[in-house]
Amino acid sequence: MFLIKLMNDGGPVMWVIMACSVLALFIFLIKVFQFHRDEISVRELMRGLFNVLKRNGVVEALTLCDNTPGPVARLLSAGILARQRGDRNIRSAIDNAAMDELPKLERHIRLLGVLGYVLLLLGLLGTVIGMLNAFEAISASEYFSAGDIGGPLAEALLTTAAGLTAAIPCYIAYSYLVMRVEALTLDMEKAALELTAFFERQDAGESAEDHE
Repeated sequence: MFLIKLMNDGGPVMWVIMACSVLALFIFLIKVFQFHRDEISVRELMRGLFNVLKRNGVVEALTLCDNTPGPVARLLSAGILARQRGDRNIRSAIDNAAMDELPKLERHIRLLGVLGYVLLLLGLLGTVIGMLNAFEAISASEYFSAGDIGGPLAEALLTTAAGLTAAIPCYIAYSYLVMRVEALTLDMEKAALELTAFFERQDAGESAEDHE
């Protein structure tokens, strides 16, 4: 009941702020669940892949990638498949896979940042509307009391506080998700470089054996 009274006292802008806040929370929870689901130990994955690839266990390596969640495993799988097809430029296959994975990682995150900015503007809008209502109450009465402008001023302050209260966590959540995407992107780049270097070493070893 207190929350409903607070929303009503804040005017219609408060309900818009509430709707945007719920949407921002929903996006944040979805992305946190996605990143938690895709979280793996890249070092252990690379160690396991190299062990089986040294034994020419390509099928086993692909199975390991398929059973490992996350974009890193899918990138490695694309590189191994390119190698199996005889494509020497596996980096191109990895880059193409990365172009598919990055939009999935970044999906909805920009919207979260936009919502944080919009929430600030909504708080300002509610403040302006409340002040306009206060001035209207003053101009409509020759002898006004504090009670005449108490409601509009409360509306202005409530929307300001609500906008800031929602926008600050929204920006923090946005920054956190951006850092998670950057960390995953770095893991993808490192894994791609390590896999490419591994195959280059294999090719160099095969060439040396052929010359012998």
